[in-house]
Amino acid sequence: MAIFNTHNTWAFAFGLLGNLISFAVFLSPLPTFYRIWKKKTTEGFESLPYVVALFSAMLWLYYATQKKDVFLLVTINCFGCFIETIYISIFVAYATKKARMSTVKLLLVMNFGGFCLILLLCQFLAKGTTRAKIIGGICVGFSVCVFAAPLSIIRTVIKTKSVEYMPFSLSLSLTLSAVVWLLYGLALKDIYVAFPNVIGFVLGALQMILYVVFKYCKTPSDLVEEELEAAKLAEVSIDMLKLGTLVAPPEQAVITVVRPMNMCVCNDKKAEAENGA
Repeated sequence: MAIFNTHNTWAFAFGLLGNLISFAVFLSPLPTFYRIWKKKTTEGFESLPYVVALFSAMLWLYYATQKKDVFLLVTINCFGCFIETIYISIFVAYATKKARMSTVKLLLVMNFGGFCLILLLCQFLAKGTTRAKIIGGICVGFSVCVFAAPLSIIRTVIKTKSVEYMPFSLSLSLTLSAVVWLLYGLALKDIYVAFPNVIGFVLGALQMILYVVFKYCKTPSDLVEEELEAAKLAEVSIDMLKLGTLVAPPEQAVITVVRPMNMCVCNDKKAEAENGA
């Protein structure tokens, strides 16, 4: 079966570009796992995103084996399976017992049990193009669920009016990846590759719009709140200054008391001299 063909120039170009962008996206968690390895603890990180990413790569790799001229779809998902397996291994090595058991159970149910069930059913109950359509449909359904995951982040951004938990670089990378793979699917006339990336592009664009709105576009109410906060800080500073003048060091207190006494003595001596004259 020929899976590598450069006759479709546009498909090859978009596939190659998609590989480069997705390669960078797959490597984006490296700082997180370097931190886990260095501190020997997973802290508050979860393994679910990496288990899901591994399952998605496995599904797309299986789909690619049923198609022709999709060599670049094979390469990136092979790399995805490889790097996600490394991430999960590091997580399991340094996770707490509870998190480790939860991750292992999820791997057994989803990545082993679920994938084996799909593999057996498709291999024995479907053939040829029908098998490819079934696997493609499963990939689309799962990809839609994965792309819908950022909806919780979008809700958090709207609720808190903060983009702290939505890095712009990651949103931009995912959006570009969705656009390129959408064009790759259109070039191949493969609806199963193109369709989920339409949803990915829409959600990625929405994330970037929200980032710009809540990061750079301040509403009048937001500006008023910032001015009120600044005013409160100024009042606190003034109060602290007053408190500092009231609570003076002992040396200053002595000087303050002595000065009036000297003034009084001088006035008394002056009065005595005038009476003697």
